[in-house]
Amino acid sequence: MKENIEERASNLALYIIENKTTVRGAASKFGVSKSTVHKDLSERLPAFNRSLYMQVKEILDQNKAERHIRGGIATRRKYKGEP
Repeated sequence: MKENIEERASNLALYIIENKTTVRGAASKFGVSKSTVHKDLSERLPAFNRSLYMQVKEILDQNKAERHIRGGIATRRKYKGEP
């Protein structure tokens, strides 16, 4: 069941780049934990594909900068009773 780790890291990076998704979204799509996605992208990917790592790092940094905004929107929806 264990696939090639380099292939998984590359697939995760490509998915995040193509869909501009979050780590949580990629983790649920691939059926792995958020910790696995972080480890694959931050430690394993730069070791064998630096250019792909730099592309995905831009998206991850953008997501990190925007997460407090998304959290505030989610909290507002929760207390207003919106889906």
